[in-house]
Amino acid sequence: MSQGVVQEMVATALRGALDGAKKKGQLKTEAWPALTLDAPKRPEWGDLASTVAMSLAASEQRAPHDIAQIIVENLPRREQLFERVEIVRPGFLNLTVKPALWQEVLREIESQGAAYGKADLGRGRRVLVEYVSANPTGPLHVGHGRGAAVGQAVARLLDAVGYEVAGEYYVNDAGRQMKLLGASVYARYQELSGQPVEFPEDGYHGAYITAVAERIKQPLGDTANGLAPAELEEQCRLFAYREMLAEIREDLNSFGIEFQSWFSEASLLESKAVEQVLDELKSRGLLFEQEGAWWFRSSAFGDEKDRVVKKQDGEYTYLASDIAYHRDKLRRGYDLLIDVWGADHHGYIPRMQAVVQAYGHPKERLHVVLVQLVKLLRAGVEVKMSKRTGSFVTMREVIDEVGADAAKFFFLMRDSRTHLDFDLDLAKQRSADNPVYYVQYAHARISSLLRVAGTRGIDCPPAADADLSVLTDPDELGLIRKLSAYPDILQTSASAFEPHRMTYYLQQLAALLHTFYNKHRILPPAGLQEAGEAEPVEELTPKKTAARLVLMRGVQQVIRNGLSVLGISAPEQM
Repeated sequence: MSQGVVQEMVATALRGALDGAKKKGQLKTEAWPALTLDAPKRPEWGDLASTVAMSLAASEQRAPHDIAQIIVENLPRREQLFERVEIVRPGFLNLTVKPALWQEVLREIESQGAAYGKADLGRGRRVLVEYVSANPTGPLHVGHGRGAAVGQAVARLLDAVGYEVAGEYYVNDAGRQMKLLGASVYARYQELSGQPVEFPEDGYHGAYITAVAERIKQPLGDTANGLAPAELEEQCRLFAYREMLAEIREDLNSFGIEFQSWFSEASLLESKAVEQVLDELKSRGLLFEQEGAWWFRSSAFGDEKDRVVKKQDGEYTYLASDIAYHRDKLRRGYDLLIDVWGADHHGYIPRMQAVVQAYGHPKERLHVVLVQLVKLLRAGVEVKMSKRTGSFVTMREVIDEVGADAAKFFFLMRDSRTHLDFDLDLAKQRSADNPVYYVQYAHARISSLLRVAGTRGIDCPPAADADLSVLTDPDELGLIRKLSAYPDILQTSASAFEPHRMTYYLQQLAALLHTFYNKHRILPPAGLQEAGEAEPVEELTPKKTAARLVLMRGVQQVIRNGLSVLGISAPEQM
C-alpha cells in the first residue's frame, strides 16, 4: 500500500536499517514484515510510530527492545531525517521527523492535485458494485438512501485506488411483489371508476398507488371497456412498473447516483437462465429433490443448511434467481463482486457465498457490505410517517429537505453496520455543529481567503517556488501531518469498504483548519492599523504569508479530493 511522501521516506529508512543490520549479521530474518507507520496517540510521543521490532521478536528470538536498538543504530541519514528517535518498551519506535520533510508534503499535494492520495492497488482488477436494487413497487425510502450513498462511496473509493469499477442496479421485476403491485393499482383504478372493490390482502397502500391509478386512466381510455379484468390488471401492473422504475431513476439522479447498468430479474426467467443454472447444479450433484421440492446443497460450502430453490408448486424461490444472477456476474469476468444489502440480509451471505464456491471461485470473490437502519429525528422526536406513502419517509423527501450533500454526508458519517440517527434539524444548520457544513465551509473559507489575497495583489507562489522552511509552528506542522495521512486514509477506506473513515478524517482536518484560521494571521492587515486595534500576535513576513497560502491551498485540495471521492460537492462560497 502506497503512503504519503514522508511515510515513504521513513519506511525506506527503516528498511535500510533492517537490510544494514542483516548484512552485519545482527539480524537473521529472511523476509521483513510489512512496515506500517501510525500516528502516536499523543503528539509528544512523536510524529510516527513503528512496531516492526515487536513483529520481528519471534523470528529473531530476541527481546523487541534489543531489536529496536539495532534498528536505530543502523538508521541511514538519521541526522537528515529525524529530530528525535525514541525506543519505548516493549519495543515501540517513536519517530519525530524533521520539519523539512513535512514541508515536502505540500509540494506533493500541489503537483498531484486531484490525483493526490490515489493509488494503483487494484490495477488490472474489475469490480462490480451492486447496490440499492429496491423492488420497483414504490418510492425509495430513507434506508435505500443510505444504501445508495454507501454503494456509490464504495465504488468511488475503489475507483480511486485503481480498480475498474462498474455500478449496477438489480431490478426485482418478477415474482409475487410485482403481481401485488398490479393488483393494488387495479383496485385503486376500480375505486376511481366508481366500482366496488376488495383491496388485495398484503397490497401496497399509500397515496402514490392512487396517483398511479389516476395517471393510467388517460392512456387506457375507452380500450379499458374491452379488456377482461385479468388483462386490465396486467395493464395496470406494466404501467405501474414503468412509472415506479422511472421515479426511482429520477430520485437517484437527484441524489447524484448513476449506474452503468440496470439488470432485470425478469430477463433471467425469460431467457431460461434460472432453469439452466438449476440444471447445471443438478448435473453436478449440487441439487436434490426432497418432498417434491428442489434443494441446493449449500451446506457443502459452509452454509448452516441446504436451501430450497424450487418449491413443491413449481415456483422458483428468490434464491434461484439470485443464483442465476450471480452466475451471470461471474461470467462477465469480474474479479470481485460487492453487494450492498440491508442488514436484515445478514443470514443470506453464507448461501450466496456458497453459490460462488459452487461455481469454482473462493467465497471471498463475493463481499457483502451491510447497511443498517436509519432513524430520522426532528426536534428530537422520531419521524416515521409520510403523507405520500402512509408508512415510511422517502429518500426524496429527505433530499428535498436537507439537500443531497448533507444527506450523503450524514448517511456516511457512521459505520454502515451500525444504526444511524439522522437529525434533520442539524443537517440544515449553517453552523459548526453541522458536520457537512463544517467541512464544506472549510473549503469555502479558503476559497474566500485566496480571492482576497488576489484582489490585494498578495503573492501566492507555486509550492515549488515558495520558501516553505518558515513553516515551523506546531500548528502548521500539525496541519501538514494531517494532510500527509490522507493517502493512507483513502486507501484503507477503500480496502475495508468503509466510507465513514473518510468522513471522520475530513471532520478532523476541517477542525484543524478552523482552529488554525482563528488562531493565526494568514494575510497581513489591510492598510494601516486602526486606532485601538490590538497588535498582531505574530510577525507576518511576505515569505510567511506566501508559505501559509501554500499550506491553505494544500488543505483545500485535500478537502476537495476527500469530498469528491464521497460524491459530495466542495463549494467555493457558502
